[in-house]
Amino acid sequence: MNAAPSGQKPSAGGGALLGPVMRPLNALVEKLIPSALVFAIGLTIIVAVLALLLTDAGPVQVVEEWGLGLAGLLEFMTQIALILFLGYILASTRPVRALLRRLAQVPRTPMQAYLFVFLIAALASLITWGLGLVVGGLMAREVAEQARRREMPVHFPMLVAAGFSGFVVWHMGYSASGPLTAATPDSFVADVLGEPLSITETVFSSWNLIAAAVTILVVAGALTLIAPRNPHDVVPLGVDARLQDTEVDDAVATPADRVDASRLPTLLVGLMLVSYLAIHFSGGGGLTLDIVNWSFLTLIMLLVRSPFELLALTKEAAANVGDILLQFPLYAGILGIMAGTGLMQVFSEAFVAISTDQTFALWAFLSAGIVNFFVPSGGGQIAVQAPILLEAAESLGTDPAVAIMAVAYGDQWTNMIQPFWALPLLAIAGLKMRDILGYTTIVLIASGLVFAATLLIVS
Repeated sequence: MNAAPSGQKPSAGGGALLGPVMRPLNALVEKLIPSALVFAIGLTIIVAVLALLLTDAGPVQVVEEWGLGLAGLLEFMTQIALILFLGYILASTRPVRALLRRLAQVPRTPMQAYLFVFLIAALASLITWGLGLVVGGLMAREVAEQARRREMPVHFPMLVAAGFSGFVVWHMGYSASGPLTAATPDSFVADVLGEPLSITETVFSSWNLIAAAVTILVVAGALTLIAPRNPHDVVPLGVDARLQDTEVDDAVATPADRVDASRLPTLLVGLMLVSYLAIHFSGGGGLTLDIVNWSFLTLIMLLVRSPFELLALTKEAAANVGDILLQFPLYAGILGIMAGTGLMQVFSEAFVAISTDQTFALWAFLSAGIVNFFVPSGGGQIAVQAPILLEAAESLGTDPAVAIMAVAYGDQWTNMIQPFWALPLLAIAGLKMRDILGYTTIVLIASGLVFAATLLIVS
């Protein structure tokens, strides 16, 4: 899939207010950043070496912990894979796709296009990270297509970077795996705390909602500064790269085909899921990873026209999320090394040792940002870091909700320069991580200032 004209390289920030910074930054990442799979393999080697140097583990234990970790967190990985998978299907349904196309007609200038794609992706990410990643890619493609028709000079890599930048607020929203895990009865976080931590104290706290809004505003300002302004330097969407609707083979030749082409089967399942969710919430049930997944499965069943369409969307989704599923075991293995050898405890305790009651949340945030390079999973980080950080938070008198959100902020923060979660969006866009990393690095800096300031204020 070619997103840009053949032989044309992405602009290095020509015409942007921060062009002198963007040009060398983009040139550097184009040369040094490998594929996401090689990145994961390289991280595995780095973590193994660090475990040998910083812990008492020997080579045999490191390999054993890695092997055991490959299959670790299977339930959690399944839940996260479903969020991504179902989010992709939901964003690809005809009603949602039609909505995206109508929205893509709103921007009238290149700058409006960049900020509009970012805002839509950010709002979608606050609903669920899986939806946000897919919508960010689809929105960038749709807006680029509209710009091409209007002969409006829009830089496609910048549009895609804006779409991925919306992901920087996902762990402040509805599908926040860390806070949701803490709110789930009998979870490992609830066991540490002695009881579940209500989502109203974390995601739906006033300070987190304000921080999410401020982050969106600040990142929008940063994107304004780095967006290319010279029409001659932009790379548009290629003329052969228009995003097509999913083709549905719904030919009816047999009675069985009539059932597969009918809306009734999926509608019935959708209504059953609506009933289940109503019973769950009316009975006092809260948000968990499973409930988030069933919420989106409900919408999918209500929006698709038939099992034929659902199967076609499923095949498309499977093709686009496969790269991430392949890397899950590798990152689980990395987590196995870090947890089994005590390497993650070394990192966490090093930050805890220099913390005070006022700075603990900030150091927890920074430690989570570093750990996210090696374990790009908020839930995975919570699984291993929570016991250490929550114990330290209690001894320092820090609100456990602040500690949980500090890890959540660190996780979403360094995603901007970690290629793992960009894969679905990049697959839709037909680009590589190196094409957008220069822009998202600036987003990392801008959002990090907001996260750090928020945690210092609420501590």
